[in-house]
Amino acid sequence: MRRLLIVGAGQAGLQLALGLQSRGYDVTVMSSRTPDEIRGGRVMSTQCLFATALRHERDLGLNFWESQAPRIEGLGVSVFAPGTPPGAAGQAPDGPSVTPLERPIDWLGRLDGYAQSVDQRLKMAGWLETFAERGGKVVVHGVAVSDLDYLAAAYDLVLVAAGKGELGAMFARDEARSLHDTPQRALAVAYVHGLGPRPEHPDLNAVRCDLVPGVGELIVVPTLTTSGPADILFWEGVPGGPADVFQHVKDPAEHLKLTLELMRRFTPGEHERAADVELTDAAGTLSGRFAPTVRRPVGELPSGGLVLGVADVVVSNDPITGQGANNAARCAASYLADIVAHGDRPFDREWMESTFAHYWSLAAPATKWTNAMLAPPPEHVLGLIGAAGALQPVADRFANGFDDPADFEQWFFEQAKAEAYLAAAGRAASRTS
Repeated sequence: MRRLLIVGAGQAGLQLALGLQSRGYDVTVMSSRTPDEIRGGRVMSTQCLFATALRHERDLGLNFWESQAPRIEGLGVSVFAPGTPPGAAGQAPDGPSVTPLERPIDWLGRLDGYAQSVDQRLKMAGWLETFAERGGKVVVHGVAVSDLDYLAAAYDLVLVAAGKGELGAMFARDEARSLHDTPQRALAVAYVHGLGPRPEHPDLNAVRCDLVPGVGELIVVPTLTTSGPADILFWEGVPGGPADVFQHVKDPAEHLKLTLELMRRFTPGEHERAADVELTDAAGTLSGRFAPTVRRPVGELPSGGLVLGVADVVVSNDPITGQGANNAARCAASYLADIVAHGDRPFDREWMESTFAHYWSLAAPATKWTNAMLAPPPEHVLGLIGAAGALQPVADRFANGFDDPADFEQWFFEQAKAEAYLAAAGRAASRTS
């Protein structure tokens, strides 16, 4: 029986561990925390899994919360025209009121298959317990490179699915694939109860993306957390801009206050439905920033042993397009298939590079699209976003691109393709009207 060590107990690490376990591999998972510590700790992410990622979980029988989590059936986009008076853009959220913002673009795309968000505190604690109950070995301990160097000889393959600190430093930056070396957004998350429905679709759960030029983005995600159904209020602030105000905020109540104040100033429609919100729990906030980076997939230990990076360790995108957890699920499914197909042959560098290349073919479209959404949009992209308000098929295609980012290559990035697509969509709409 082949022995594998997985360092990290997140979406990719545990999905892969449970998948390998179900196929008869001897798997050990190293986690820095126990299930109870995970469940009772701070929120970790803004995950929203779309249909393909949910299918990967379902195929492994890991969809434990599918009947409880809100079914997200749409994705809405609003673009707010700049309305801040001259000189006010850099003021703190408690500064003077500003001119109400207009919302010239506001539409909802329908998903072909529903999405769901489950608080990773709930999911990872449950998955880790399940892995142990099924006979998997769990080692609760922080891991340094020296630990891996000692342990690696006992395993046929070591996979690193937790990449902070010195573990991450083992994987060299891929300069050709990394467009950014500084954070592109300041991130601030609040899990809340009590958010009202959008009046345009009160009976339909949807992710809402409110784009405010020069300020950033407010993303609202229906979710399931440790205390039941809830919503995530997620500000992606342009660094140095008016939404970049969370860096030194430690008090959860102050974090929520700032979140709501920014909503009042820049997304008043969303603020109206947040009149009665309260944090789900004292650990329901998170803030930070990081530079999106692609890294080389193979890390070398001091003794010469090799380890393979997993998911965010090797492909870390800004969460603006919600691809982090989806990429993790894609990576786990791709690596699982390649490990099983490899049989009893050695897991050498050539195999590791090839296995990552298979995953990169899935992650590259998400990375390209995410980087595009971080940049000021070119004129033809503004035209596409605007057209989605009048042409439902365009809105629906946008929404389903979150599940299949490769589709954007056909109509989004290049002006000629965008114009051809809109012309065809317009003709189709004329024929059916």
